[in-house]
Amino acid sequence: MLEPENEKRDRRDLADSLKQLRKAAGLSGERLAARAAMSQSKISRIKSGRVLPSVADVERIMRALDVPADAQFDILTAARSANVDYVSARSAARLGIWRRQAEIKALCEASKTVRHFLPVIPSGLIQAAEYARSVLTPVIEGDTARDVDRAVKARMEAQEVLDDASRTFRFLLTEQAVRLKQAPASVMVTQLRHMAAVSERPNVDLAILPHTASITSPPLNIFVIYDERLATVEMFSGTVALRDYRDISYHLNVFDYFRERAVSENDARRLLSSVADEFMRGPD
Repeated sequence: MLEPENEKRDRRDLADSLKQLRKAAGLSGERLAARAAMSQSKISRIKSGRVLPSVADVERIMRALDVPADAQFDILTAARSANVDYVSARSAARLGIWRRQAEIKALCEASKTVRHFLPVIPSGLIQAAEYARSVLTPVIEGDTARDVDRAVKARMEAQEVLDDASRTFRFLLTEQAVRLKQAPASVMVTQLRHMAAVSERPNVDLAILPHTASITSPPLNIFVIYDERLATVEMFSGTVALRDYRDISYHLNVFDYFRERAVSENDARRLLSSVADEFMRGPD
């Protein structure tokens, strides 16, 4: 799973392996930094486990330590495993969808800024209870059975992180995510009004990419970026966690690209109100 404690353990394990290699080579942290063309402060943070090195970082360190190719395999495997994680939707459902909500809350509590890119559905952190019940109820053949009541309760509890004004939450939705009818019309109206209310929070930036926006790159996947240390990407089959700074940097660039073309504040609330009016006039 994607708990912060697992992330810390992966960093420590990799740091211990690299520390043993450095000691075997008889190099100080300062000499290793010079050989690897990396800052001494970064080597120190990797050594202490405060920073998870990317696969490229590990390759540079091992070259600087003259580690034989046949001895690099296990370390590189550990680095790749630490930087990319996958949790299947089936295993998450078997363990309990409510556990996933607790994980999300813990990840948010360990972060200062959380960015959500939402091309097809609002984040669970900004869902009204009845809307959450609708989207959490299995409808596709092959979906794993789940305790919907417990999952909804856990999702509502996870929303408590929004009350911490020291954290910033940025929600970027497409207009499709706002309009897609994933619940009865009356529930959709409640959901739209709920998002408008959440957007008034001082620590929340809620933006919507309108249909009229000119874009040359398609919004493909839901993803969430926790500070600049972790990005999670959602698919039908599960969730991928990325910790390599190059992957995180790319997703930050994707987020910024679409955010620059989105509307926010009063413009976003007017759009939400307009869509709510359409649902009220239409069939339930």
